[in-house]
Amino acid sequence: MLVDLTVKEFLNKVAGNDPVPGGGSVAALCGAIASSLAAMVANLTIGKKNYETCQEQMGHIAALAAERKDIFVADIDRDSEAYDRVFACFKMPKATDEEKSARSAAIQEATKHAALVPMQVARNAYELMSVIVEVAHHGNRNAVTDACVAMMTARSAVLGALMNVRINLGSLKDKEFALSLQDEADELERQALLKEKALLDEINRELRV
Repeated sequence: MLVDLTVKEFLNKVAGNDPVPGGGSVAALCGAIASSLAAMVANLTIGKKNYETCQEQMGHIAALAAERKDIFVADIDRDSEAYDRVFACFKMPKATDEEKSARSAAIQEATKHAALVPMQVARNAYELMSVIVEVAHHGNRNAVTDACVAMMTARSAVLGALMNVRINLGSLKDKEFALSLQDEADELERQALLKEKALLDEINRELRV
């Protein structure tokens, strides 16, 4: 499994000539990193002086971010497996009309799955962005820039995952399904960019000397 590799091993595998792990798995990794940073800021707040009123809130955020991190970690392999599933369908026999029909149907189904996996990554990463806003506003001020890095990384998870959604939509025959995901992807991207900009603009104003 990809998640069992060391950081160096994973990066070397990404850099290789195999299409997996690719952008989808890296987008999921970005989600995991963003979750970990959010949890770190929360944990750096728990038990600290001047943050007594938000201890319960930070405990909740730390637990939630850790849970999201585990989901994103699983998505690293899930995305690569979805690609492998599509690739396997293209290898199916196509000597007869029946085989061609079965192969085409399998490709379509696998491609839908390959679009839905990163779509869920994007949805989860976008939801995480609200958690990051919360920890940036109420967490340890000495770690506020870590929360900003978490936000930027979460945005990359959203946008990267959505690119992997879109590349699968063009080959789908179910146009209603494809258009529905395309519309959702466009709105998710728009909202993610707005949410990131709002937080970064706010914190950058605070940090100016």
